[in-house]
Amino acid sequence: MPKNLTMPRLSDTMEQGTIVKWHVKPGQKVKSGDVIADIETDKATMELQTFEDGVVTTLNVKEGQQVPVGTLILSWEGGTGGAEVKGGAPAAASAAAAGSSTASASSTASTAVAEPAHAGHANGSAGHSRVFASPLARKIAADSGVDLSGIQGSGPSGRIIRKDVEAALGSSAPVRKGDDATPPPAPAAPSRAAAPARGVPAPSIVPPAGLARRLVPLSNMRRTIAARLVESKTTIPHYQVTVSVRMDALSALRSQLNEQLAAQGVKLSVNDFLVRACALAMHQHPYVNARWVGTKGAEAIEYLPSVNIGVAIALPVAADGTGGGLVVATLRNADAMGLRAISSTTKSLADKARGKGLSIDEMSDSTFTISNLGMFGVDHFTAIVNPPNAAILAVGAAIEGPVVETDATGAKKLVIGTTMSMTMSSDHRIIDGAMAAQYLQTVKAMLEKPATLLV
Repeated sequence: MPKNLTMPRLSDTMEQGTIVKWHVKPGQKVKSGDVIADIETDKATMELQTFEDGVVTTLNVKEGQQVPVGTLILSWEGGTGGAEVKGGAPAAASAAAAGSSTASASSTASTAVAEPAHAGHANGSAGHSRVFASPLARKIAADSGVDLSGIQGSGPSGRIIRKDVEAALGSSAPVRKGDDATPPPAPAAPSRAAAPARGVPAPSIVPPAGLARRLVPLSNMRRTIAARLVESKTTIPHYQVTVSVRMDALSALRSQLNEQLAAQGVKLSVNDFLVRACALAMHQHPYVNARWVGTKGAEAIEYLPSVNIGVAIALPVAADGTGGGLVVATLRNADAMGLRAISSTTKSLADKARGKGLSIDEMSDSTFTISNLGMFGVDHFTAIVNPPNAAILAVGAAIEGPVVETDATGAKKLVIGTTMSMTMSSDHRIIDGAMAAQYLQTVKAMLEKPATLLV
């Protein structure tokens, strides 16, 4: 009897699938349990397995071809059943990974019904009679000595699933991820002590309105950000070093300078001092102003002649979730710039960035990046290296709190002071931990004695 097999729906979000590999060809005989194809879904690559004998007549879809759910993919002769999807881990994972899922697929043109199951798979029953049961149900039955032929199935098309076997056993085993798609048992009633007072209705929580599922296509910027940061995180061996900086002296100097320069329209930010300190420190620690170059077998560390500090600028996000993104604007030869020049250049680049007016030249050739989230009240965070930079500095907010000071006599006292956290993520191929610590100590010393940044 001729049969048709369609692309099954293997997840609730699956709209189409790809035939990664056919394991059969026209004219080939297949037996129950044979794997006939590997199917890539939106979540994993899974094995399509027969549960009846037959002969393949036609492969209707080529390897590598992506087709919608319900599309005819294979025709065969013989048998009375169809095929079953055996849970597979993602293609790069081990096939033996636990928690993989299975799903049954109709051998007719009707849409298949997915049914998750444990990775362990047991086919067939005693003799040649066919009992319509999920792989997990079969395994539980086999382990427990239960005869499936005497159990009435409650799954799709009368299929025996886990809960049916457990009901026969009088079991209340907990549901594991990857088990048959049955709801978990109801939670136990709360204890008498935890119950609300009699006659007092339980409070109702009304979720705020406005959230809705929607699909926002990737912008070119977001696509580029995703690609570069995945590359960075998967190819660059990151590590982090953190220091705490006393900011009282810098805050006082900044306030004094801003008061004197207000008539000229100049307002220095903490970030301006950071850019200056990081740029000057490169001359004492040139390995931070470097990059990894070359291919396997011919790698090298290139020390760069110019200090170009990149400043991360966040772009605004619209109410509908569009927009946003992150750009790194470059201050070229930042080590030769004074605080006023750094301030005006940074403000100009930020305005251009938010107006999407940055040129390629203004976003290129950075040798070190600063990402400052202090203005958002963030105490501490780590950042991902911006390739081809060797390092990136993540800067938190200046926070007032108790600080231990040592006076000229060596006595310690507790005072109220302002500190700021700085964390540098580094490429371990270029910068070792001690090297990162030495660079940060130099930057810290400049920020804690900010007059050195004026000359």
